[in-house]
Amino acid sequence: MAYKYSELEKQALDAIEKHKLFFIADVVAYLPCSYVTFYDFKLNESNAIKDALTKVKTDIKVSMRSKWYKSENATLQMGLMKLISTDEELRKLSMQTIESKNDNINNNIEMTPERAKEVKKIFDADY
Repeated sequence: MAYKYSELEKQALDAIEKHKLFFIADVVAYLPCSYVTFYDFKLNESNAIKDALTKVKTDIKVSMRSKWYKSENATLQMGLMKLISTDEELRKLSMQTIESKNDNINNNIEMTPERAKEVKKIFDADY
């Protein structure tokens, strides 16, 4: 069957809008052509198709974040907060923080002959 680029692109755009598709693979599934034909026509490079997919994704993300904001569910609210937080706020929200302060650590361990023997024993031990 002979396909036309413009017809396939229009069908793809209609499918994206009607079914709220996110991925190219989903778009191809709604078209009357094969993956090979889709890629031979380079429809995967179509700015119109890319823009339509991006618009659907963005609309869904905005809708989800709005629902999370209005929700009484603490998990959803925390998820939203993590998405919109600054790095400092995110660090404060984190359940664990790891800060490195080498001020109190003495890296200059004196290597006495006795200490050298202890270290040698450790390295020579069979494990």
